[in-house]
Amino acid sequence: MSHLILLFSLFLAPVFADGGSQKSTQNLCPNDVSHKRQKRDWIWNQMHIKEEIDTPLPHHVGKITSSVRSNNAKYIITGEYANTVFQVEPTSGDVYAFERLDREKKAEYELTALIIDKTNNRSLEKPSKFIIKVYDINDNAPVFVQKVFNGSVPEMSPVGTSVTKVTAVDADDPTVSGHATVTYEVTTGSEYFTIDDSG
Repeated sequence: MSHLILLFSLFLAPVFADGGSQKSTQNLCPNDVSHKRQKRDWIWNQMHIKEEIDTPLPHHVGKITSSVRSNNAKYIITGEYANTVFQVEPTSGDVYAFERLDREKKAEYELTALIIDKTNNRSLEKPSKFIIKVYDINDNAPVFVQKVFNGSVPEMSPVGTSVTKVTAVDADDPTVSGHATVTYEVTTGSEYFTIDDSG
């Protein structure tokens, strides 16, 4: 009897294995491809604008673009400065600044882009955050960190003796070459004293 049960089990094993492979084949049926949702993407480069532009407002910043294709599509931006400082043209996705920007006050702005169906206000694409960076211009003069620096030197000290150290700072972007570089010059008393670039 035990031999008969073993033989019966061997007959059943290939049947069950084949049934499993048929099931997995059905799950990978090419007919299901037509039911997959088409992937959509936001398409843009990093946006930036120079500070203190003196041409007439508004200033073009960049363009938000989605791969969604619909005659009813409408672009919207949201965020703290959306529809005040920055506005988007609903059809083209062009983004404009309606104020002159100052990098020293705010160096970048984070906004969110949406594309909706204007007939029912439904989103056609997942919202996406983007950043507008404000590029620096060299528009700030260096400022001393205090009004008076006191120094002293003993009489008969050798030439090159340190008297004091002064410090000035520049609010411009230090990552832009030369914009925040500070150099020093003695304007009165240069016949007795010199100063180097470290202050």
